[in-house]
Amino acid sequence: MYAEPGIIRKIIEGTGDTWAVVGLSSNRQRAAHGVAEFLQRHGKRVVPVHPKAETVLGERGYASLAEIPFPVDVVDVFVRSELAGPVADEAVRIGAKAVWFQLGVIDEDAYDRTRAAGALMVMDRCPAIEIPRLARRV
Repeated sequence: MYAEPGIIRKIIEGTGDTWAVVGLSSNRQRAAHGVAEFLQRHGKRVVPVHPKAETVLGERGYASLAEIPFPVDVVDVFVRSELAGPVADEAVRIGAKAVWFQLGVIDEDAYDRTRAAGALMVMDRCPAIEIPRLARRV
């Protein structure tokens, strides 16, 4: 399991509401788009991060995390596992409180580095699945 007990709840409820979604583009067929819509419906500000830097779901996009000119609370990662480690490292550099690797995104070294840097980390999970689970446990 790639989330310590209580970490998912802490990220969703206690880190803040600004989520940078790495890999989010205007392509509505991609999983990142559906999850970003879900996050918005649950009160999160979604910031698209994609090489095209497109405006998505009414939010201006950025080509990288480093270009975002305001604090980011959580970095939600929708890239292949072999590309995810550098994204986690950049998330730590910008001061994100948490990094969330989506379903199928696994990099144990990045997980260890992120946790060692003091950020919260979840791997191989989806907030669109976890948020409803948390609501059922209340």
